[in-house]
Amino acid sequence: MDLVNNAIEYVVQPAINGLGPLSSARELAEEYLKDDGYASKTDMVNSLINWESTKNFSTGFVSSLGGLLTLPAGVAGDLYASWVIQARMSAAIAYIYGYDLTEDRTKTFVLATILGDGMKDLLKGLAVDFAGRGAKNLIMKGISGATLRAINKAVGVKLFTKAGEKGVINLIKVIPVVSGFIGGGIDVAYCQSVGSAAKYIFER
Repeated sequence: MDLVNNAIEYVVQPAINGLGPLSSARELAEEYLKDDGYASKTDMVNSLINWESTKNFSTGFVSSLGGLLTLPAGVAGDLYASWVIQARMSAAIAYIYGYDLTEDRTKTFVLATILGDGMKDLLKGLAVDFAGRGAKNLIMKGISGATLRAINKAVGVKLFTKAGEKGVINLIKVIPVVSGFIGGGIDVAYCQSVGSAAKYIFER
């Protein structure tokens, strides 16, 4: 259950700082900010989401190959790699839109975006309403530490539950090559969902 209580430490912080071959979220964002070929930050972010989603496909494909023979390692490795890639993408989006990646509230909402489409329901359940961008920015500036901790724990619980769900999904992937494409395709779609959630939270 450490993931429930320490999701920021295990997922978001490595994504922000960089992990293995992955550069830091800030370095990733700077690559796009230095490119004069984008007409707007929205175009920049859309391109980033599409590119990071292809990385997520590769992660899902490699870890899913082998079907049941590699299931125990594949589930843990696939999920963790996907979460870090998605959190890094979300943190880079936050940085592009001008947010400070050292602030606790930024890290909390980077973590929340990993839930993709489920993020809004979770936040509403905690009485965090982002109806309208003006209100959204005010809430992010004035949100309490207690609320941030509640969000962190709630997201950790969701991720912990999702780990079990992913294991069940992988049980049906018994044909190695086909299972690779299924796993990769799911990861791409989910990464796109995380990107949309990050834009919803951070876009100014």
